[in-house]
Amino acid sequence: MKWIDRVGRRVKLRDLHILLAVSQSGSITKAAEHLAVTYPVVSKTISDLEHTLGVRLFDRGIRGVEPTHYGRALLDSATAVFAEMKQGLNRIESIKNPGSGELRIGCSEPMAAAFVPAIIERFSKDYPRAVVYVLHSNIATLQYNDLRNRDTELVLGRIQTPFSEDDLELDILFDERMLVVAGMTNRWAKRSSVRLADLVAEPWILSPPGSLPRQLQEEVFHAAKLKVPDSNVLTLSIQLYTTMIATGHWFGLVPSSVMHFRPKETSVKILPVKVLAPAHPVGIVKVKNRTLSPLAERFVEYVHALAKPLANRPRGVHRG
Repeated sequence: MKWIDRVGRRVKLRDLHILLAVSQSGSITKAAEHLAVTYPVVSKTISDLEHTLGVRLFDRGIRGVEPTHYGRALLDSATAVFAEMKQGLNRIESIKNPGSGELRIGCSEPMAAAFVPAIIERFSKDYPRAVVYVLHSNIATLQYNDLRNRDTELVLGRIQTPFSEDDLELDILFDERMLVVAGMTNRWAKRSSVRLADLVAEPWILSPPGSLPRQLQEEVFHAAKLKVPDSNVLTLSIQLYTTMIATGHWFGLVPSSVMHFRPKETSVKILPVKVLAPAHPVGIVKVKNRTLSPLAERFVEYVHALAKPLANRPRGVHRG
């Protein structure tokens, strides 16, 4: 029998559970209290694991314990094991009780502003027993950590192209353009014809330099052969962004989906400005070869149904 097979038979789920508890609490004593077992039980479990693996998993000190490089490697695997088990139990629950269970999704700021709420509203009416956790995924800085760490099953947002995440899979929903917007009280809001060049000298609210939204905003001005205007307000918060624009003082560039699904009583208006910059894809991102839970699969169906009117090119799956 190979060494890895022999060790695999000796390491139990209970051992990994205790390992995680010690790491999270930073103390064997606190871990024992949390698990409602005695100190010797926890201490012996860690010692037996170290003996079985032939490496030290924790460094002990007067301030508690801290994982070694070996310990972190095993902790990463233990986290993945329990995440997979939780997903499996959720799948079983979903099969037993269709429409119930938990769903964890991530979305970017613009998606959380209008598109995702519209999806959840329809989804929740048909699946009232489902619990949807929505985590903010900072796609603006191209981070998919929540997805890779199994904190979410899928992420919704605008995608930077080319999509070069080798371990992830992109399902394109629609291409989205940026729209020039202003508050209803802005003096330009009543114009039937407006050029972007007319507005460059006006006050603008933009996203921080280096972020994905800022790159898309810069494209709009560059496509019109214009200099990007200076801005004294910079934010990635779409809520703050639209709230400031609604005052009538600032101009901004907002994704078309935000305006499409916005509340009817909004005080922000799309200006009749011709935007020459190309549209960019909005899509669902998930981990390659990782099966979605039944609840997530149903949620994706609602996403596609709501996105269909916005689609201006064939949808498909692009593998990075």
